[in-house]
Amino acid sequence: MAAKKMVPPNKSCVKRLRQAAKANAANRSTRSAIRTSLGIVRKAAGKVEKDEALKEALKEVPRLFSMLDKAAAKGRAGFNKNRASNYKSKVGLLLNKLSVQSQA
Repeated sequence: MAAKKMVPPNKSCVKRLRQAAKANAANRSTRSAIRTSLGIVRKAAGKVEKDEALKEALKEVPRLFSMLDKAAAKGRAGFNKNRASNYKSKVGLLLNKLSVQSQA
């Protein structure tokens, strides 16, 4: 049985539904972009050719940090200042690990 679509009782509810749909789309897009960028950096850690992987990760890091900062500033996708900082810290640790392995 299909669920009935409810009609909002007043104009403010209609507007709120529009705003929620717009915010949901923005949050989904932001979260997806951050996860994709983070995946690129994390994949670099698992590659055999560490020098090439490090270069690839270093190219992606500024883009990732920028996205994290913008998401935190706008309150998008559940990111606040502390959460963005934690992500950046973890990426920094990963890069340090990569650079030490590439030097050895």
